[in-house]
Amino acid sequence: MDVPPVDVVAPRDGAVSTTVVKPRRKSLIREYGEAIVIAILLALVIRTLVVQAFTIPSGSMMDTLLVGDYILVNKFLYGPELPFTDAHVPGLRDPHRGDIIVFKYPQDEKRDFIKRIVAGPGETVQVRGAQVFVDSHVLREPYVKRVESPLPTGGQAYCGYAYGCEPTVVPPNSYFVMGDNRDNSQDSRYWGFVKREKIKGKAFLIYWSWDSDRHWLRWWRLAKYIP
Repeated sequence: MDVPPVDVVAPRDGAVSTTVVKPRRKSLIREYGEAIVIAILLALVIRTLVVQAFTIPSGSMMDTLLVGDYILVNKFLYGPELPFTDAHVPGLRDPHRGDIIVFKYPQDEKRDFIKRIVAGPGETVQVRGAQVFVDSHVLREPYVKRVESPLPTGGQAYCGYAYGCEPTVVPPNSYFVMGDNRDNSQDSRYWGFVKREKIKGKAFLIYWSWDSDRHWLRWWRLAKYIP
């Protein structure tokens, strides 16, 4: 049992008395200040190493992700990036085909892009009309949004992409990514591959969704898991 400290006082008449000295309490302002600082530090650690929130500003991932969706990105899965470097701590697994990832845009690393991985290191990718082939096998992509086109499904006379018109091998430590809204997406077909160290994490949850055109909440999208 803790005993509070005491001061022993000797009066002039020789009798001894004790005075209990109460420990100083922190001021209310100091207690709140310390709690706020701790909360900020925890938030920074979580944002840097575990999970980060992003907003979808464009329609390149429709209909999987809509403009106005607010998403959470798992940074721990692939290994979080160390601050001010491109180095990552070990993750639980490498990125896989089909993962929706957030990464630094190769042509302007101050911007973050979100796309779906189509092919990984060492795989051969080719875009032929409305179809994507990986290692000569056509991908089945039920999530893709397409505009009706009179062109045949398997090919077209002219391919204007910078990457993927011909069978293209994905370099080591790199990924070929595309938007689900294939007719409205600036992706690897135009600017090339995403380096592994530029990937921030995997999108896994829509926690809020707001339709700014109609000014209403898309309540049916709240807490929607992103596979």
